[in-house]
Amino acid sequence: MTEQEKALRVLRDKIDTIDQEIQVLLNKRAECAQEVAEVKESFEGKQDAVFYRPEREAQVLRRVMERNQGPLPAKEVARLFREIMSVCLALEKPMRVAFLGPEGTFTQQAAFKHFGHSAVSAPMNVLDDVFREVEAGAANYGVVPIENSTEGMATHTLDLFRRHNVQICGELELRIHQHLLVAKNETATPITKIYAHQESFAQCRSWLESHYPDAEHIAVSSNAQGAKRVMSEVGAAAIAGDMAQDLYDLDIIERNIEDLPDNTTRFLVLGKQHVGPSGDDKTSLLLAAHNKPGALYTLLEPFHRHGISLTRIETRPAGQGAWSYLFYIDFEGHCDDDNVKLVMTELEQQSTELKLLGSYPKAVI
Repeated sequence: MTEQEKALRVLRDKIDTIDQEIQVLLNKRAECAQEVAEVKESFEGKQDAVFYRPEREAQVLRRVMERNQGPLPAKEVARLFREIMSVCLALEKPMRVAFLGPEGTFTQQAAFKHFGHSAVSAPMNVLDDVFREVEAGAANYGVVPIENSTEGMATHTLDLFRRHNVQICGELELRIHQHLLVAKNETATPITKIYAHQESFAQCRSWLESHYPDAEHIAVSSNAQGAKRVMSEVGAAAIAGDMAQDLYDLDIIERNIEDLPDNTTRFLVLGKQHVGPSGDDKTSLLLAAHNKPGALYTLLEPFHRHGISLTRIETRPAGQGAWSYLFYIDFEGHCDDDNVKLVMTELEQQSTELKLLGSYPKAVI
């Protein structure tokens, strides 16, 4: 045995010992999670017990990142802990998470990022169904896109909040990398048509004009649906991500074709529960103003006076006559905070309609 082999054997034995210790600790953590479930069921009842606490999970992940000393990056360690918590939570109660299908969409990827791969993902045909599944209790949670750094707000998602009785329980951000995919053994075939969701066409507009100016653009309900179609079509390509490529066993002929390298989509997590303060939260609401001069200023001025930072304001038609509008507002803070309570009281007096959509932890990873 050489000196190198001896040195490697010592290190590998050390790794094996550490792996064994990690495995023992993981199972101890799982046992604690099972005990948590038993305590909740004994005090809250089996049907009413709430096992997933977004504020608690956000606090755990923040602490993981704060105490990390490397060499592993803090966010990578947090992702490992996300999966550990996902597995442990599945021992308490498997969660069903609805998303806009079919399988392989960026929304499913976002669901796995937020809940881990032990959650049961349930694809829905249309976005409305995600809201309905959560509202009816058929799904524990739902994941929906709300805005993209390139294309702005998902206005249809905003409109659905007014029609459905759901709460925002969390948010997350996902870097979007678009690839051009073709069926196996079709990489040399000239591309005459490209399938994609209209948002993806918009995010890759300049690249497509430069590389495939004559290809027909065919809009589909999701990128995964487009990827599924090209499996059996000659001369067809699809714009989609890594999940769709793996799921439908396609070849990538061009990677990362999005026009902006920092292309990111923000997603919201839908549920039915009130989420307690995590220490670093956002609140979202819908409100309608009286149709009079200075109405918008009257609604926004209390935020400034009480030291609350707005992070987003969006205008949507109210559907109650011409030139009637709703305002979708995101701001920093939790509805249980004293200054937020004061603002909400003033808004109730100054608005014709007010709907609190939820307070929830800011995206952690």
